[in-house]
Amino acid sequence: MKARTSQLGLGLWSGLYLFGSIAFIALCGIKIGPLYLNEFTVNKAVRDVAAQASVVGSEVDVAAVRSALQKRWDIDYIDQIEPRDIKVVRNQAGLFLSYDYDAEVPLFANIIVVAHFAHDVPLRAVPGG
Repeated sequence: MKARTSQLGLGLWSGLYLFGSIAFIALCGIKIGPLYLNEFTVNKAVRDVAAQASVVGSEVDVAAVRSALQKRWDIDYIDQIEPRDIKVVRNQAGLFLSYDYDAEVPLFANIIVVAHFAHDVPLRAVPGG
């Protein structure tokens, strides 16, 4: 019978390192994941409101757009961005609803993760409003 000369399986320290790494990755996913889900919800609401916004010529009722966004965000519990942060931007390609914000989430202790989100959503022109 041949004697075993090396260890099979995980030792104490390698097991702790492996499980610690998995726990850290899971913690980051649990904390950071909602930031991106929140951004997807913000983007969808802005796209929907931009598609329904009343654009006459080159004029947009910004108050109506912000009111519609506030109603959607109240239902979806969006608190990282405010409707006043939505800007109407005009360039060569047309009119856009633009937003640019930073979202923060505490990871653990005094470590904070900051994610920056910025998008321009084109406004659909509606003939006659």
